[in-house]
Amino acid sequence: MQKRTHPKFRRPNYGRSSRSRIKIAWRRPRGIDNKKRLKIKYMGASPSIGYGQPSEIKHNHPQGLPEMLVQTPAQLSNLKDVVVRIAGGVGRKKREEIIKLAESMKLRVVNKAKKYAPKIIKEKKVETKKEEPKKVEAPKASEPKKAEEKKAEAPVKPSQ
Repeated sequence: MQKRTHPKFRRPNYGRSSRSRIKIAWRRPRGIDNKKRLKIKYMGASPSIGYGQPSEIKHNHPQGLPEMLVQTPAQLSNLKDVVVRIAGGVGRKKREEIIKLAESMKLRVVNKAKKYAPKIIKEKKVETKKEEPKKVEAPKASEPKKAEEKKAEAPVKPSQ
């Protein structure tokens, strides 16, 4: 048996304009001229007792099974056809025990969080830039030699 759907119950005047000060959360209309309090249709539905669920499925999990809050592995004994939710204050070791025991009993655990899985430390790959070997130039000659080289390179003018 599935839960029945109901319309979305929005706050009066939500979405009327671009003003964001009117939030989506439901608040009971109390004004003397409020159209939603007067149950005028175009204003949308208001929550009432008629939208409730049948008593057989009222507090069930959306999967259609009753939900049980478990704090110790011993509480799993004699459970059948239920959805298990592990309490928030349960530590990692006991949580792992509960999960293994629930799987062996073929019970579904709702909050098997990834954060409680064994942590795998990822090694960061640091790429180092390979430095190219610097080209070593021949030692520079002193300045007087440079002047001599310039004279030697200069074209020789034929004498007249």
